[in-house]
Amino acid sequence: MTTIRQFCMDDLLKFNNVNLDVLTETYNMPFYMSYLSKWPEAFTVAESANTGHLMGYMLGKAEGEGKDWHGHVSAITVSPRYRRLGLARTLMDEMEGELCSNRYNAYFVDLFVRASNSLAITMYEQFGYSVYRRVLGYYSGDDPEDAFDMRKALPRDVNKESVVPLEHPIRPEDLEW
Repeated sequence: MTTIRQFCMDDLLKFNNVNLDVLTETYNMPFYMSYLSKWPEAFTVAESANTGHLMGYMLGKAEGEGKDWHGHVSAITVSPRYRRLGLARTLMDEMEGELCSNRYNAYFVDLFVRASNSLAITMYEQFGYSVYRRVLGYYSGDDPEDAFDMRKALPRDVNKESVVPLEHPIRPEDLEW
């Protein structure tokens, strides 16, 4: 049995089993705390009702203006032990439905994914996301890499204008938000 609930400050001390995975982008504590203080409703966790262990989490926010008003998934990850149980879909459904469609009344939800992460790209496509644009050199470090900005239109975007793919890639400094 799984419980989906808001992330709380104590969870910062319990999520290493989720974060210490090569497929997970890990951030510093102030980053997580800023999301927790600004968008607590968009920072959710999947917790095992039996053991109390964290199974995964989704870190999101709302941003933009006008027709660019949207929900953004900054991170979603599930512990390797709990993968293939539908938890990522459950967490994404929470973000897309109650938060972005109802509470935020957003036009779309977006996320960034490494262009080489074909497993994640396929999963997001199964969730209804499509590649909107390529962001050159989005991921920095020892092995810089491009990202795909993937989007899913929400009911407010009746004509699905927010997901019409751009023809040319952009650079991180050209991102709107």
